[in-house]
Amino acid sequence: MPLYPLFADLAGREVLVVGGGEVALRKVEALLQAGARVRLHAHELHPVLAGWIDAGRIDRLRGDFDPAWIDAAWLMVVATDDGAFNATLAAQAGARRRFANVVDDAALSTFQVPAVIDRAPLQLAISSGGAAPMLARRLRERLEAELDPALGALAGLFARHRTAIRARLPELGHRRRWFDAVIDGPVPALLREGRDADAAQAFLAMLDDAGMVPAGGRASLVGTGPGDPGQLTLAALRAMALADVLLVDAAVAAPVLALARKDATRELAPGDPDACSGRVRDHAGAGRHVVWLRPGDGFREAPFDAIATALREAAWPCEVHAGVGDPAAWKRAGA
Repeated sequence: MPLYPLFADLAGREVLVVGGGEVALRKVEALLQAGARVRLHAHELHPVLAGWIDAGRIDRLRGDFDPAWIDAAWLMVVATDDGAFNATLAAQAGARRRFANVVDDAALSTFQVPAVIDRAPLQLAISSGGAAPMLARRLRERLEAELDPALGALAGLFARHRTAIRARLPELGHRRRWFDAVIDGPVPALLREGRDADAAQAFLAMLDDAGMVPAGGRASLVGTGPGDPGQLTLAALRAMALADVLLVDAAVAAPVLALARKDATRELAPGDPDACSGRVRDHAGAGRHVVWLRPGDGFREAPFDAIATALREAAWPCEVHAGVGDPAAWKRAGA
């Protein structure tokens, strides 16, 4: 049966947790992070849970379980190893129209806890409906590696200026185009570099322009390794997919270049490193995202490491993506 995806606001709301072991500890920790008021019933307690009770972070309900406790809760989480007791609690929750999660028992549960990717305030949740939780966790691990770590900070900028964005861009289509320009522009790159103040300034500058905003100048210096596209870093692939201009060294392998943005302008990189650097500056200064591709660990070895350092001191953002792989393979490939 398909589940209805739902993100619950539990801040200040009471949640009943039954169980005091390692699993209950993980559930309570996640609930506290969401701001819930946790009431816990358990005869034996994990030491960390006992410490949280002593510190007043959670309340302990003592004695035999009282079904009336469910009436005060918005949700109930059951984390005991007593199957019969779990079934009784699930039935009592159902009779009171309260959602209950019985850990590792999808049949008894009326809600599932998904695997979560946290880029606060942005959250992604993955659920298998309780059928294959390890598969959901594996997908979470893959997405954790692929998703830009700056997404949370970018979402925070959108959230803080939401009212101004809607006032400045009332037409939905126009607003969508503006969002695309910000997401594909220099703001995420500035956030990745830790230049939060510059990112905020660039964000507001784009908001000040009520017309369609260009993507903005920036540079990405990509080492393509031995020419195996499977060894490109995820950050390098993102840069190649967003390029306006590709400045390509003659030795870059064709399978690597095939992964780059198809409609980007492609230029053969001059043989002189300083001339290449000048070409990068020209494109970025004109508001384009230029990606310079070199084989091997192209921008962390002399003389290109010094050029990369100089480019990173420019006003527009410049990122260096290392080549990954065996240096011996780079030499065999002519890098």
